[in-house]
Amino acid sequence: MTDRPAVPAPVPLPPGDLSLPRARPRVRASWARSQRYGVSPEAVEAVYSPALSTDSLFYECGAEVLGRLHGTLAAEPVGLMITDAEGLVLARWSGDREISRSLDRVHLAPGFYFGERTAGTNGLGLALADRVPSLVRAGEHFVAPLRRYTCAAVPVLDPRTGDLVGSINMTTWSDASSDLLLALAQSAAGNTSALMHVRSGGHPERPMPRGEVFHVFADRLPGADPCPSRAWRDAVAAARDAVAAGRLLAVVGEPGAGKSAVASLARHGGRRRERVLVARPPQAADVDSWLALWAPELTSPDTCVVVSGADVLPAWAADELAAVLGTAPAGPVRPVVLTAPSLAAVPASLAALVDSVVEVPALRHRTEDVEPLALAFARELRHRDVPFTPRALRALAAHSWPENVRELRAVVREAVARTDVVDVHHLPPAVLSAGSRSLSRLEQLERDEILRCLTRPGTTATQAATELGVSRATLYRKIAQYGLRVPGREPG
Repeated sequence: MTDRPAVPAPVPLPPGDLSLPRARPRVRASWARSQRYGVSPEAVEAVYSPALSTDSLFYECGAEVLGRLHGTLAAEPVGLMITDAEGLVLARWSGDREISRSLDRVHLAPGFYFGERTAGTNGLGLALADRVPSLVRAGEHFVAPLRRYTCAAVPVLDPRTGDLVGSINMTTWSDASSDLLLALAQSAAGNTSALMHVRSGGHPERPMPRGEVFHVFADRLPGADPCPSRAWRDAVAAARDAVAAGRLLAVVGEPGAGKSAVASLARHGGRRRERVLVARPPQAADVDSWLALWAPELTSPDTCVVVSGADVLPAWAADELAAVLGTAPAGPVRPVVLTAPSLAAVPASLAALVDSVVEVPALRHRTEDVEPLALAFARELRHRDVPFTPRALRALAAHSWPENVRELRAVVREAVARTDVVDVHHLPPAVLSAGSRSLSRLEQLERDEILRCLTRPGTTATQAATELGVSRATLYRKIAQYGLRVPGREPG
């Protein structure tokens, strides 16, 4: 059970253009958060960190893009910045001494935090909070000394995981033209993301979230929970206890571990008539219509909404949801369950409402669940039982499952689409490889070809080496290099 964080006493809002009806809703919401965080409207609080993380792929690519762009804007009064996901400025480029000195005075400089909690409403803070490109002009800034600037910022997501890694920010004088500033920042952020994709080995990009909202049927749940492990059962039991006690529950854990499943099982336990909706957030720009689709259901006494991935909600949407929960009619159970990687990742306005936290262990910590889950997924996909050979099951149990249950389901889907009996040669090479480093395209091709030969029924290591055109010693060296595991058919 978690203690609710203390909320700082509000400070008076400074006078400014936000009193006008034309102020944008997202900016108004950011001002309200700035007030709630206790940000001073008189000056930017200097929060400095001497440790700057400049060894990431994001920094490498962003610095290269902004370094080239700076070369074309050297005479322009604009500051180009890279920040991490918390708003810490990692680097800044500017060829204009006057604006550089001015930005130093307000601590918009490397080593200083410039998120909403430190600097109130500003371009990069709003971009990180709402996860969408943001432009904050002059009087829209919460802190008075920042009103001499216009800031454009764009969040950057890791193309492999979809995680927020930082932002590209551009700041100029408020009386300068800002029409192209946001477009320039978007172009730089897009080039950074594209360069990250290429340098990460060109791995498939994570599909963009579509904002699904679906109904979990209670009569299907018993067959949907085959996991026998003690760790899984304990998590489900703890979640049910929290729901029964009327606490607002957050289910946390690694992506794909089964957080939504635990939340759904907890809500249906003992309340078979309750309707459970699982709502997965879409891209930040589409959250408004997504929220309007299901938020009215929170007033229904027999409906619960599992907000899956509450950590990726834009700050304004989290604030709106928290307000709705605060006015929801009292009842024996709360109308919502949140899921996220951790409570710390949940937006502050929602995290403050959480009464209980249950962690779902990763699949690698509950290997006894792998076989029943694989059989259940195969049955669901083929509408009948599909057997797995013992060595295929041993290979599945030995894999570390970095993407958890989500990865296991994808592996089973691919395998049962090819055969009626799953053997080790029907499994993807990644499952049979213990290597942790990223492989180049050529290395992947070599590894896959070795596995194709080794996993063919009846093929010995000597025959595989002959087919590959290498010696047995070279084959053994390659097997060790790639950490290959072929249960029941070790080279010999």
